[in-house]
Parts: sequence; C-alpha cells; structure tokens
Amino acid sequence: MRKGTIVAALVLASVSLTACHDSQPKAKAPPTPKPTAPPTTLSVTPAGNETVPISTEIGTSVTNGKITAVQLVDGAGQPIAGAPRADGSSWIPAAALKYDTAYTAKVTAVGTDNKAVTRETTFRTVAKSPGGTVSSDLLLQNGGTYGVGMPIVVEFGSDVPEASRAAVEHRLFVTSDPPQPGAWHWFGGRQVMYRPEHYWQPGTKITARKALNGVAIGNGHADDDFAASITIGRKLTIDIDNSTKTMQVYQNDAVVRTMPVSLGKASTPTSSGTTVIMSREPSAVFRTPEYTTTVQYAMRLTWGGQYIHAAPWSVGDQGRRNVSHGCTNVSTDNARWLYESVLVGDPVVTRGTEVALDPGDGWTAWDLPWSEYTKTS
Repeated sequence: MRKGTIVAALVLASVSLTACHDSQPKAKAPPTPKPTAPPTTLSVTPAGNETVPISTEIGTSVTNGKITAVQLVDGAGQPIAGAPRADGSSWIPAAALKYDTAYTAKVTAVGTDNKAVTRETTFRTVAKSPGGTVSSDLLLQNGGTYGVGMPIVVEFGSDVPEASRAAVEHRLFVTSDPPQPGAWHWFGGRQVMYRPEHYWQPGTKITARKALNGVAIGNGHADDDFAASITIGRKLTIDIDNSTKTMQVYQNDAVVRTMPVSLGKASTPTSSGTTVIMSREPSAVFRTPEYTTTVQYAMRLTWGGQYIHAAPWSVGDQGRRNVSHGCTNVSTDNARWLYESVLVGDPVVTRGTEVALDPGDGWTAWDLPWSEYTKTS
C-alpha cells in the first residue's frame, strides 16, 4: 500500500470515530418543580361584634389544614376553659358564658405547608336571655355506680317544642371509655334519653353533660349547665316470666337466684316490657284511693307506680297466681337479697302479661329495638 493511501484511511477512521462519539456535553433536564401547597382557609364564628347567647360555641372551619389551638378570654383577659367537639366543627366552653360580657376568641390552624394561620373575633353575650326559664335535670349522681342498662336521662319541667329539640340535643354530651356510640330519643316533650345499641360494658366510665344554660326553648330558655361522671358496675339482669310466675336473676349471664313472684291481677295488670331499676328505697308508702300501705325493699320500675317489693301477705300466692295492684311481689327474704344486690340502672324484662309497657313510663329506652329507637321521635 502506498503511503498516501494509509494516511487517507487513518483520516477516514478518525472521522468515523468522531461521528459515533459526540464530544459536546449534553444539556441537563430542568428540575421538576415542587407542587405548590393549596392555600389554607380558616373561618371563625361568631362574626365580629355580634351579640350572642351565653350558650355560644366558637365555630371553626378550615380547609387544607387543621385547627391547632383555640383561645377564649373575657374582657379582663381571663382565659375560658373548653374543648373541641369530636367532629371539630366548634370549640365548646366548659361552662356557660356570663351575661353581658365581652369575649375574644383566637383560633390558629396549620396548613399543609406547615404555615400557621390565625383568626380573631370579638363578641358580646346578651344582657339576659329572653322569655321564661325551662328547668332541666340530668338524672345522674356524680361519682355514682350504675347498672349496665342505665340510660342517660334528661328531664324538663315543661314541654320542649319539637322545633327546639334538635338545638337541645346539640348541647347534650356523652363520652364513654371504652367508646360505645349511642343516640338520643325523646319520650314525649319532657324526657330525652341516651343509650348505646347494646347494654353498657361493665366497668365503662361515662361523662355526661347538659350544657343547656341559655339555649332557646320555645319562647324561653333552658336553665342549667351540669355534668356528672359515673361508672358502670357488674352486669346484672332480671327476667320475670308471668307464665311460670318466677323471677330469675342473672349475673354475667349466669342464673344466680330464682324466686316465685305474684304480679298484677287482671284488673291491675303488670306491664310487659324492658324497664330498669329507677330507685332503691328501704321502705316506701303506697297511697291509692283504695288503700295506704308501707312496703319494704321497694325498687321502682315505672313512673306509674310499679315496683318490685317485699309482700309477705302474698307469699302463699307467689309462684301460683297474680294478686297485686301491678307490682311484682316477692317474699321479704328474696326482696332483701335483691335490694342488696341491684344497682339503679339494672335491666328488668317482664314477659307475658296482659298489657304492654307505655313508652316513657319509666326509663323505657331499652323497650324499643335499636332500629326504632334511632328513628326521629
């Protein structure tokens, strides 16, 4: 090969290598932009400079974030205790606010970008609630121990109109540990009761509050703010069967005592249904148009006057025939044992009598199946 031919071949090879391997640096791809966090919006009620009831809550609404703090102070700068609702829709003062007092609320939320947003509002409570006062009672003793069927009962001194009942329920609070969700049900206009779907679990801790002071009821307002904490005791239930005229007492679902009974005669029958022990009285005086008598170991079941009690005069009839005026008669020994064993709130089921229990005649929350109980009353 000639020298010129060799040089040409080397030049061509060099060109070919250069064409296969670009010596210019490649441009880097631009970095992916970080997503922008959506804006956090926070709104608070009452709106500024409103005049509001003493039952007012601090309404909170946030998007793209969460509430981290609510502070409420009065005009003197004194802090007001409280806590948020479970659903986060508002913050509830621990007691009713004072009349004719200025308050300032400061609410803080943190967005998804970890930046804080704050809103303040100032408002004043009314000088006095309009209209008359409607009395109310939460039928619990603070620190008490109750049976597994104990409903949370709130009673009113006068009828609560249907149009006011939702507002009343909104200010009734029940918490349980362990949690057992429940519902309120109205029995007429003067009684509203709360119960879970099934009997309370033994050992449950319950706190109930009627935060009703200042809540509008018809043309008036409710009168009181009261809370109580209670404990549910062991499970004890009572079953009364008219067909056998016996009572069986169960503890933890095992029969611990069976006793003969005499129920209401045909003209004054005992009511069939599920009640609970409403009270325990070592003695009680029964007064009717026909007679007045004192009984021992009386355990109330209905407002209408049906009790379980000692009836030594009917021992010969107990287990055989019904002779009472509607009560459940047992011997003195059995009545004493039962009186010493039961708690207020222990469930009592009566079966097979001539009449059904009237709704609201006693604490009849368990006399309705859950599907009926949870319907709007």
